Amino acid sequence: MRMAIFTPSFAPDFEMCADLHRSVLRYTPDTVHHHIIVPDADREQFRALGGPRTHIRSESEFLPSSFIRMPFTKYTLNLRRPFPPVRGWILQQVIKLAAVAECTDDVALLVDSDVEFIRPFEPETFSRDGTVRFYREEGGVDERLPRHMIWHTVARSLLGLPPAEPPFTNYVSSLLAWNPVFVRQMLSRISERTGRPWFSSVAGQLHFSEWTLYGVFVDEVIGAQARTFVSDDSLCRAYWEPTPLDQEGAREFLSRVQPTDVAAMISAKSRTPEAVRNAAFAPLRAS
Repeated sequence: MRMAIFTPSFAPDFEMCADLHRSVLRYTPDTVHHHIIVPDADREQFRALGGPRTHIRSESEFLPSSFIRMPFTKYTLNLRRPFPPVRGWILQQVIKLAAVAECTDDVALLVDSDVEFIRPFEPETFSRDGTVRFYREEGGVDERLPRHMIWHTVARSLLGLPPAEPPFTNYVSSLLAWNPVFVRQMLSRISERTGRPWFSSVAGQLHFSEWTLYGVFVDEVIGAQARTFVSDDSLCRAYWEPTPLDQEGAREFLSRVQPTDVAAMISAKSRTPEAVRNAAFAPLRAS
């Protein structure tokens, strides 16, 4: 069983990505390769992380020629469908989908820059008897998570599925394994059902979650054959709040890592200071 790790990143997250990079090399077998995908302008900075198992890739490698960066903005223009402009967050998800669609390994593990591995793991952690581990939290999405509700509606529309009523299943996690074969099938279905290239259909959305899209597709289109290895354990101690942690809060948060966790995450959006983050992770790095 072969596995590749995919991480989108950019210059402001370089230090966090470097920590992730070191943890990948420390805790994964030599057969696991790490693909770090960055804006073309940031590739030189990230080149220092490259090596036999770490591949620094440019975003442009995964985008069609119709996607043009708009100078001095955070937007990209898709000449096939100029309006609305593609937001940075949506573009990153398009790139993830395109990268995994090209993956020839059995498992694609999606990991953002603000994640750090804390224990050894192998491809078999995310696969069993040929089935890729499928994270799903039954009934985890309802009116208390309005954005997640929108993501479900958008996913069903792109996949040509009828509307459904909440509660919905939650597929969002900081550490997710995907089956590249299913991703290719999913993107083909989107192109077929929308009548446009999948990247135009996805990039034209104002609200979208690649995690939710994949989860809905696997659950409702692939079905039972993909659900022989299902878990609601994310394997990652995750802090999603937008409020920065102080040193005591970060230390306390990471002290509650579970025995099954192979990673931990303090969201970059929390703006937790780098020094606080490093001090909190120090005991885990030393173990």
